[in-house]
Amino acid sequence: MTHRPFDHGTPGPSQASRPPIEIRRSARRRRTVQGRMEGDTFVVLMPTGLSAAQEEAHVEHLLGRVQRAQAKRRLQTEDLMGRAQDLSQRYLEGKARPTSIRWVTNQQQRWGSCSPASGAIRLSTLMEGMPAWVVDSVIVHELAHLIEANHGPRFKALVHRYERYAEAHVYLKGVAFGMGRPELDSGSDADLED
Repeated sequence: MTHRPFDHGTPGPSQASRPPIEIRRSARRRRTVQGRMEGDTFVVLMPTGLSAAQEEAHVEHLLGRVQRAQAKRRLQTEDLMGRAQDLSQRYLEGKARPTSIRWVTNQQQRWGSCSPASGAIRLSTLMEGMPAWVVDSVIVHELAHLIEANHGPRFKALVHRYERYAEAHVYLKGVAFGMGRPELDSGSDADLED
């Protein structure tokens, strides 16, 4: 079995937050490739004889899976309901009462969504790592929909009670543009009008 640190070349933006990677090759290992965290290092067990491109593909795939699982565990432990209730009290006089609020991985076109009839709010995991005030603005936006279902004048008045709403809207538009996804919905542009 051979051990060596993995050389990813020049780190790009997605590699900046990568842990150190160590590849362990084994002649006994025929086809399976496994990856796991050992302390702060991501260790990949793979057969000998793979090309550099094959190794890189396996590392990217396995590391992505581990990082998504870690992110999901972190997000599940966050008290979103307490946060939403606090924001409702502070900005909406406690009138918005969600029945549930959770992170979802399958929401790729919007930062947040809600079902006014059921009171359920969903937040896209695309917001993971964003500043709390930005996530709070999306929560306030969805809470406001529990009071006012459309984006009319009453809705605008509600969301603008959150003092950083317009700033967060611009932030989210910039992130969507940077992701190459300008179609990501950060609320109606009409929300920013006076």
